[in-house]
Amino acid sequence: MRYLNLKKLPILAEEYQEKYKDNLPFPHIVIDDFLDNPGEICDVFPDTGNFSFYEYKSPFENKLAFDQVAKFPKAIADLLAEMSAPEFLAFLEKLTGIDGLIPDPYYRGGGVHQSQRGGKLDVHIDFNIHPKLKLMRRLNVIIYLNKNWQESWHGDLQLWEGRNDNGKHELIRLHHRIYPVYNRLLIFSTTEKSYHGHPEPLDCPEGVTRNSIALYFYTADKPADGVDQHSTTYVKLPGEDDTLDELRKKRNEGRLNTTMAGKPPDH
Repeated sequence: MRYLNLKKLPILAEEYQEKYKDNLPFPHIVIDDFLDNPGEICDVFPDTGNFSFYEYKSPFENKLAFDQVAKFPKAIADLLAEMSAPEFLAFLEKLTGIDGLIPDPYYRGGGVHQSQRGGKLDVHIDFNIHPKLKLMRRLNVIIYLNKNWQESWHGDLQLWEGRNDNGKHELIRLHHRIYPVYNRLLIFSTTEKSYHGHPEPLDCPEGVTRNSIALYFYTADKPADGVDQHSTTYVKLPGEDDTLDELRKKRNEGRLNTTMAGKPPDH
């Protein structure tokens, strides 16, 4: 394999499995310098000058994404294949304690992500059941590919503690800011309480973008507590007024079209 160090994976899983389980506000881990040869991925990462991204644009999100592997540069397609292979699945299962993980051959909502100056993604919980495969979403795996990222540009993925009171989501406390630095791996459990996002608009220079690769993993069985199917669900920040409440409700129910260019799958 060109990008995953197979000798290192079991060692990392053993080293971080307890920390993963105990991390707040929900199980997660950050591992830096993860990939071998990350520069090969950065060198071919798509940009809007030569690639037709899906564009998600609404008051709650402003980002670019693409999931059609056949159209990716070979290096990115190869990395995605390595991260869907049995060796990486074994690493994830040992790290997280979740058995029977299944990669998504459609990369629904995943693939390559890019945000430009002004880009944002409000805090949310993710869609929980794959709309085509009907599998339960269990893990988010993200690799950040941004050289010389500055904290003043924002773009940090915020991990929030929150609660759901009879369908009304409320954020309680910000626990972590994870900046999208070069060759950083983030893994977290996808649950009904995994509130996350980068809600502050990017303040990076024009021409600088926030780039990442995302994969989501599933199981055939539901978690023990059971959940109802829902789409991506955006939640307002503490202290935010109610101006966008009705529009947010429409977005969460899939009644708000966020696509200004391209035709991304529903998420």
